[in-house]
Amino acid sequence: MAVTSTDTGYRFAHPTMATVLSDMRIPGTDPRPGDAIPEFSVTTTDGAVIDNASLRRDGRPALIVFGSLTCPITESAGDGLRELHARYGDRVRFIVINVREAHPGASTPQPRTYEQKAGHASRLKEHHRLPFEVATDDLDGTLHRAFGPRPSSAYLVDPSGEITFRAHWSNVTPAIEVAVAAAASGVRPPRAEVGQTVRAMARMTGHAGQALQTAGRGATRDTWKIAPPFAAMIAISRLFGFLPASRRGVAVMVTLASVTIAVGVAIAAFM
Repeated sequence: MAVTSTDTGYRFAHPTMATVLSDMRIPGTDPRPGDAIPEFSVTTTDGAVIDNASLRRDGRPALIVFGSLTCPITESAGDGLRELHARYGDRVRFIVINVREAHPGASTPQPRTYEQKAGHASRLKEHHRLPFEVATDDLDGTLHRAFGPRPSSAYLVDPSGEITFRAHWSNVTPAIEVAVAAAASGVRPPRAEVGQTVRAMARMTGHAGQALQTAGRGATRDTWKIAPPFAAMIAISRLFGFLPASRRGVAVMVTLASVTIAVGVAIAAFM
């Protein structure tokens, strides 16, 4: 499928503030629990086709996760997805859909052909050592945009194609596990939807440096240009390299809060 496509703005060489704001927004028109997923067909890194019919034939509920190599959320979700698959993979099908690069750079640019995007999917599978299916969306992100083009969300889908659970962010592993465990037991998840944006942002902060390193030259500069507070948090997180990456974000937030309070007290003392 050697195509360059009619890019409608979905693919970008550099993210913008508009992209960041769009990522944080959850339109009411996006598919949600109770809705049927759209008709789709994607190809895995092994050449197999995943489509609506294959979900029905498999018979298991499926956890469908969207992500990319240069996405800090995806970077911070990898370990959790492997752990969940080890526990529930015999009863729940795990699928990652490789989408547009969230923070393209010189080493991992935004793909211009399907072959390049499929190559990124193979790198994504290898980078996270994912023992389950990784597939590639088409170049213009038809499936990704149909679900809502956030950088890395997760959906539980039953064999009939009905969405039973939605996580706005794929790295909120404890909440996703509750839903996956329920699905593995043959019951509907107790909560149909979770946001937990603050928790997701805190978890990804310590992993963001690795995602930007994978992206290569230009990605860190772009982050400073469009989101200086986030870039600063990434920089500060490096001071906590002795902590597990998933805990560095909380340390950064506590540090910033402490500094803010100290500055406030100092200013008050001189007034």
